[in-house]
This record gives sequence, C-alpha cells and structure tokens, in this order.
Amino acid sequence: MAKLIEAKNISKHYDSGRQLTVLNHVDISVEKGEMVSITGASGAGKSTLLHILGTLEKADTGTLLIDNQEVFKLHDKQLAQFRNLKIGFVFQFHHLLPEFTALENICIPGYIAGKPVKECIDRSMMLLDLLGLTYRGNHKPSELSGGEQQRVAVARALINNPLVVMADEPSGNLDAKNSAELHHLFVKLQKELNQTFIIVTHNNDLASMADRKLIMKDGNFIHE
Repeated sequence: MAKLIEAKNISKHYDSGRQLTVLNHVDISVEKGEMVSITGASGAGKSTLLHILGTLEKADTGTLLIDNQEVFKLHDKQLAQFRNLKIGFVFQFHHLLPEFTALENICIPGYIAGKPVKECIDRSMMLLDLLGLTYRGNHKPSELSGGEQQRVAVARALINNPLVVMADEPSGNLDAKNSAELHHLFVKLQKELNQTFIIVTHNNDLASMADRKLIMKDGNFIHE
C-alpha cells in the first residue's frame, strides 16, 4: 500500500504559566486504505495529534506530508481548501446544523468546495443509502436518534471523497448498541470505499478493529 500520511518529529507545547509538553517528537505514518486507532489515557496527547494531522492545529516542530503535500507550508486559504477537499472529520458530538435536513447537512462541505448542487445531492443520497439512512434524508437532526445523527456526520465527512477520515472519540456520546453499529460501519466503509481512517478512541472494541492500534503516553507512542 502507498504511504498516504507521514508525520515526523511532531512536537506541541502550551504555555499556561509553565510550559506543558503535549506531544514530544512523535513520528507516525499511515498507508492508503489503512485504519489506525490511537488510544491511551486522557491527557496523553491523542486529540492534539489528531488535530495536527488533520491540519486544525499546527505543530511547533516537525513535518507533515499528506498525499506528498507538505501541508505546513500552505498558506491559510490553501490549507483550508486542502482540508475541505482531502480530510473528513467525525467528532464525539455530531455538530449538525439544526435548521437543515440530514441531506442538506451532508451537502454543506460539497457546497463549500464549489461543487455543483446536483453532484452534491446525488452523492449525499448515495451515502445515505450506504449508511442505512435512505428514508431519513429530509428529517432534521432533532427528528433523528443519536446513532442516526452520528451516521449523518459520517456521511458529511465523506461527501468530498476525502483521502482520510479523522475521528475523535466518534462513539463517545453513543450507547453500546449504537457504538457497535458505528464501529462496524467504519469497517464497512474501509472495505467498500477503501477509506483511510485515523481514529482516536477510549473504546477498546473500536481500537481493536483497526489494522494497527497505537498507544500514547506522555506525548508519544509506547506500543504499536
């Protein structure tokens, strides 16, 4: 498999009266079509690393190549465009816009990318079908269950056919049944779409479904 993401020497510090090292010279590479889970105790640096890999934050040191593009060298506007087109995000809370339907929520990143309306709608409907939500497209978030809302968030992450989906505690707000369904959905998407995933999670079941399970402690990996 081709190497899709390669991060080297990633460090991140915060100054809150004293300097706090959150990431300490982290190296990670991810291949196309691979599912990688990152687990560890709270405060280990998992989410910070995911946000840097997803270009939501910048590292203090290190390099990050995504699809052979050195993303830290992009200007802010270029970086925003790259993120919108190449990276999908799923968070613990779905962050759906309550005034829009499920289908409209899914389409929004496509509209931001300037894609034709019909193209966005057609792909949204395909994703709704793939995720078992064919008849829920015209429902607003308040009319959907928690599991359905999170599946809509997954469809939104996939609308621009991203290189990688980055998920931060995606099942952390779901009950056991919906968590299991979401986990199996990720595996299905990996197999059927050859979708690459990087998943930060405290859920051992989800972490163990990945091709590789990485454990963080004190800002670096301790076991692979």
